[in-house]
Amino acid sequence: MNMPPAHTRDPFGWTCVAVLVFLVLALVRIAIPSSPYFDEVHYLPAVRSLMALGIAQNLEHPPLAKQIMALGMWLFGDRPFGWRAMSVIFGALALFAMMRAAWFASDRRAVSLLTGAFVATNFLLFVHARIAMLDIFMLAFVMVALWMCAAVCREPERHARAKLIVAGIAIGAAMACKWNAIPLAVLPGLAFFAARLAAGRRRLLVSQRGAPVPGISLLEAFVWLGLLPLAVYAASYWPFAFYASVPGNPDGVFALHGQMLDLQTQVLKEHPYQSVWWQWAANIRSIWYLYEEIDGAQRAVMLIGNPVTMLAGLAALIWCAWAGVVQRRWDALAAAVLYVVSLALWIVAPKPVQFYFHYLLPGCFLSYALALGVDALWQRGERLVPAALVIGATAAFVYWFPALTAAPLDGAQSFTNWAWFAGWR
Repeated sequence: MNMPPAHTRDPFGWTCVAVLVFLVLALVRIAIPSSPYFDEVHYLPAVRSLMALGIAQNLEHPPLAKQIMALGMWLFGDRPFGWRAMSVIFGALALFAMMRAAWFASDRRAVSLLTGAFVATNFLLFVHARIAMLDIFMLAFVMVALWMCAAVCREPERHARAKLIVAGIAIGAAMACKWNAIPLAVLPGLAFFAARLAAGRRRLLVSQRGAPVPGISLLEAFVWLGLLPLAVYAASYWPFAFYASVPGNPDGVFALHGQMLDLQTQVLKEHPYQSVWWQWAANIRSIWYLYEEIDGAQRAVMLIGNPVTMLAGLAALIWCAWAGVVQRRWDALAAAVLYVVSLALWIVAPKPVQFYFHYLLPGCFLSYALALGVDALWQRGERLVPAALVIGATAAFVYWFPALTAAPLDGAQSFTNWAWFAGWR
């Protein structure tokens, strides 16, 4: 008799443990600094105006992330913890969702856990889970959408329609937090269309047979992955019907979006921390979100990628592209496509001043690619390189931890402990 096929155990329990550890670490000194820093100085006044329905502010970005921050301030007060509480929660959600997406995409327990390790320690997620900025909310919703899409493809017999509905809601919510999500928002629908087209169904629109989700027609998928996200996105603009005034007095939602686009593409004066996409990929340009004497000590919050993860991840990304095309590894191909699409936006975007925090999405997909690469090496019998990468990424996170969490530093020259290169200063 043949032995039954082996099934990898779902690492759900370990995923919860990893997220809990991340959550505890993210809460360390979450109320420091006690005054707004970096882009909090733009978003917090906009949130307060939203709560009072006064004069609309920060019109260049969609409103949902600011509504979520307003919920945090309503629950926990207009104080540092209230400003950043929802960022911590959504940072943990982003990590959980990405680990679940990695599990369903790869069906590999190790890939899921390695994804959690590399994403949690890549600095990008951790720093944005501790500051009242919009990016972490966009990231969390993108990851929830990818989790649902991976799950419905892996287990189409289990609540397929409900998963597609959740994916559609998450896609719309991601776009309603920040427009960075738009290039990724179209990918699930395009992938569904391509898979169903390749299946060669005669009644393409209404047939419910074939990949990627048997039982769901292309027409129904368009509703959940196309129309529903647009409806969620549109619904997020409800405050504009109640604001006391909106600067520029746009005549309707289309005029408002024209004004938003103008604000996004306006030529701004040069910023000392501005950078471009190839500098992000090479990890050679940092941002000091905070570096000053505040709350009784010299403190810092530095944004740079984990040097181990970001550089090794580039090699893993090349392998993912090769494995996806040559070996038909769809999980690896997804990592390469998601990275390229999320980064390509910033190569062609008419936004004159860009910053390293725009690498948040690509950086997380790079971390997933590294998890796939390390797992592939381990399966081939390699032990030294996988161990060195995991230990190295963790050690770098521990070493940088004071500069990620506004810890008290020795003095004004302490930045040299972490600013190893001119571009990191």
